[in-house]
Amino acid sequence: MSADYVRIAALGDSASCGVGDPTPAGWRGWAQLLADAIGREHHVSFCKLAVPGATVADVRREQLAEALAHRPHVASLVVGLNDAMRSSWDPDRLREDLLHCASELARQGTLLITVQFHDHTRVLGLPEVLARPMRARIRVLNQIYAEIHERYGVLQLDLTADATMQDRVFWSFDRLHPSELGHRVLAWKVGSLLNAEGLRFPLPSLVCTSAPATRRDRARTLVADVAPWLGRRVRDLAPWAARETARRTRGVLHAA
Repeated sequence: MSADYVRIAALGDSASCGVGDPTPAGWRGWAQLLADAIGREHHVSFCKLAVPGATVADVRREQLAEALAHRPHVASLVVGLNDAMRSSWDPDRLREDLLHCASELARQGTLLITVQFHDHTRVLGLPEVLARPMRARIRVLNQIYAEIHERYGVLQLDLTADATMQDRVFWSFDRLHPSELGHRVLAWKVGSLLNAEGLRFPLPSLVCTSAPATRRDRARTLVADVAPWLGRRVRDLAPWAARETARRTRGVLHAA
């Protein structure tokens, strides 16, 4: 990796896009914070391709080609939670798409950064009937990322045992996205991984600079964005959860 010029790409969904970390110029987020920190020691070309709501299929179809054209030295591939919350969940297709994205980036010599997801149902406070299917899907997603890690030797940010992920201050008031502090912590953790790989730069600051959201801002966001999103996810997960509950009940009755 060049000590003078570093090309970076961020593929994924709202977390990598920066939702939860607003600035006057728009969403910032952990990937931008990381690129800015690297830029203090190197020339950086940062290509932020992540968009809110993206699924794994969206990343393969709409983000991968541009990322490959950028020829990044470092790229993050953090996506899949939107898939885990949808009725269109297809683990075989998801695995194929994620492996394809990882293999294409690795083939170019890109240092790839992926993740092991925490149990987001605890952050959202979902009822058990909805939390159970989502947790099962996150486990499948993490198994796929573990396979990518084994195949391609990627850097992996493991959030599964990180107590910080359950701390309320880590999350925006919508509980769906990291807060500014959460984004800064993620940028710091990924920066530490890159430092250990030999890319030297000062780690991103953990000091927040944005004013907290006002009560009016929170109410507007909850009504316009969060409540409709939760309604769609409940409609997606509830039928699957009902079928799983019925299946488990039949198994218990049969065993009795």
